[in-house]
Amino acid sequence: MTGQDAGSRTLAAMPSIVDLLALAEVEPDLYRADLVHDSGGFLYGGQVAAQALRACAHTVPDGLLPHSLHCYFVRAGDPGRPTEYRVERDRDGRSFSSRRVTATQDGRLIFTMSCSFSVALSGPEQDVDGMPVAEAPELCLPAELTHLFSLEGALPTQPFPDGTWPTRVWARSAVSLPDDPLVHACVLTYLSDLFTGTAGLDDVAGLGTTSLDHALWFHGDVRLDAWVLMDLVPHQSAGSRGWYTGTVHDASGRRVASLAQEILFRRSR
Repeated sequence: MTGQDAGSRTLAAMPSIVDLLALAEVEPDLYRADLVHDSGGFLYGGQVAAQALRACAHTVPDGLLPHSLHCYFVRAGDPGRPTEYRVERDRDGRSFSSRRVTATQDGRLIFTMSCSFSVALSGPEQDVDGMPVAEAPELCLPAELTHLFSLEGALPTQPFPDGTWPTRVWARSAVSLPDDPLVHACVLTYLSDLFTGTAGLDDVAGLGTTSLDHALWFHGDVRLDAWVLMDLVPHQSAGSRGWYTGTVHDASGRRVASLAQEILFRRSR
């Protein structure tokens, strides 16, 4: 899609997360996010990942839900331009479906992702680590969730109180979401790229960060119009890159997702 197609864009100062997940089918396996916003800066990576997952979900058989995704942020996107998502159908089996998707703006690749969907499977369930200790969201101060539309947050006590960004946050959609687990999985993906888990690493304060790659595993259904706790844990800095993992628990203490991300450190010019 070129700049000549700007007249087809839908400009909105404050779109909702439901609006952001609405994709137009251009042709089989090609989808476009037409709703753009003039927020300045770069396109939020969680938005691209959530829309890519939504595009893939349109191509899998009914009844399958995502259980994992792995993505690379190739170059910065522009929030003021539409994004196209081309889905490749790698395999459809009896229990799993595998998909690959590329995201482009004006023909330039900005993002790639592989994801897998599964039928509901039963088996043993155990969370060795348990839920991080955090005050209930009603007892916390509000958190400003920058770049995120329709989501509200609350800040419990921070493991790294001197960090530039929080690493532990309650979040939920401030608008009602449909009773579709795929939508809630996409909203969870949207949330999962927020902040950075490198606050506890030495000698990185004041450095800019750029997401390089991101992985997310879904462990069960969850509603994102109810509170969830995302907790990010730093592990490593090397080669001007930082790596951290994270968990997402619902308010009952059940782990619903895990994530891992590597970021690039950049000094301000």
